[in-house]
Amino acid sequence: MTRAGTLGELRASGWESRPVKDEVRANALARIAAGKPLVDGVIGFDDTVLPQLENALLAGHDVIFLGERGQAKTRIIRSLVSLLDEWTPTIAGSEINDDPYAPVSQHGRLLAAERGEDTPIEWVHRERRFGEKLATPDTSIADLIGEVDPIKVAEGRYLADELTIHYGLVPRTNRGIFAINELPDLAERIQVGLLNVLEERDVQIRGYKIRLPLDLMLVASANPEDYTNRGRIITPLKDRFGAQIRTHYPLDVDVEMDVVAQEAQPLAAEQLSVHVPEFMAEIVSEITQQARRSPNINQRSGVSVRLSITNYETLVANASRRALRSGEREVVPRVSDLDALVASTAGKIEFETLDDGREEQVLERIVKASVLEVFRARTRPERLARLVAAFDEGVTVHTGEDVAASEYAGLLPKLDGLRDALADLGVGETPAGVASAVEFVLEGLHLSKRLNKDAVGGKATYRGRG
Repeated sequence: MTRAGTLGELRASGWESRPVKDEVRANALARIAAGKPLVDGVIGFDDTVLPQLENALLAGHDVIFLGERGQAKTRIIRSLVSLLDEWTPTIAGSEINDDPYAPVSQHGRLLAAERGEDTPIEWVHRERRFGEKLATPDTSIADLIGEVDPIKVAEGRYLADELTIHYGLVPRTNRGIFAINELPDLAERIQVGLLNVLEERDVQIRGYKIRLPLDLMLVASANPEDYTNRGRIITPLKDRFGAQIRTHYPLDVDVEMDVVAQEAQPLAAEQLSVHVPEFMAEIVSEITQQARRSPNINQRSGVSVRLSITNYETLVANASRRALRSGEREVVPRVSDLDALVASTAGKIEFETLDDGREEQVLERIVKASVLEVFRARTRPERLARLVAAFDEGVTVHTGEDVAASEYAGLLPKLDGLRDALADLGVGETPAGVASAVEFVLEGLHLSKRLNKDAVGGKATYRGRG
């Protein structure tokens, strides 16, 4: 489509100007009517967060998202850009996306007055109509609103000239969406500068008798601990947000697994074929769910879904390293690979006050509880009876990183009941798949107190309890 190049051509095309919140509302209505998701790439919020967001956007509200770390707040905020029109006309050369029909900057007003219907128009993509600032204690009013530009003054302009202003992030996002992440970290005296933006829809630049009416949607994120308990957002600012939406972590393991499947970066190596059984992926997600319920872990700081993602990636990485050292091409993670998750777990959770060395014990208990939970859900006791009986008759099995997959596969014809025990796990009979399933079943039987286990380092021996 040929876009208008001048103000006159724009009028002739029939283009109509509308406030940004009306624009977002119209595009949101169109998506809802078409049955499309309001935001893409967000899992688990369909019945909780997204209906509240839809209401807020249809009502034309500014929004603040409350939630612990790793709850997709920033992703939701950034995805709102897709609700803006793809291209929007502005007066050419405008720093603040001046509406061609109603310019507010001095540059826009002067150009429109001088050129009239020949005022040049440029089209701005919606990505340029989104501004974002991570709130930090050193953020200044000049960053957000604007300040005198000494270079423009040095060029010969008077201080009283509005053209000497260097606009901040907020005015530069005029006719768009401006986001502030971690709003409570913004100094209270700087928060005051946002009051006019939210209510009167204007900004006032220091030293100038000007009113700069802005058209924008303000979206913010905050940790509820900071927001509600410490009171670090000033009350007048909280009062000006139209909607407060509480995010949350995945409510069950299945949703957690879906998030991991979407976000985890697959290990790409031509010499390896990677396959992660569902029960191993479920164990990784269950570890995170267990951590969110553990009294030994600080729940106020949250246990991010990033824990599941990095643990999954670490599990695959350790399994790949083990396979390469064994000269195997097929990579299937095993229970013995779970020991590698300490490195990717410890930095993402905060422990309550514990004696030195207790942290590893807490993590070990969480991993064991997760394996047992998945084992009970994935296996049937009647299929395990013959296998347990074989161990009671004196069978022992050695496991660990140093045991090749072929050795596990060799147990199938020798160990009575093993095929039945693996039948529900869907790993087939490839050596690597059998190895993963055998370790899972043996560890589950041990945690169910049906087998004994002797473990030293990364090696273990399973035997009957008789």
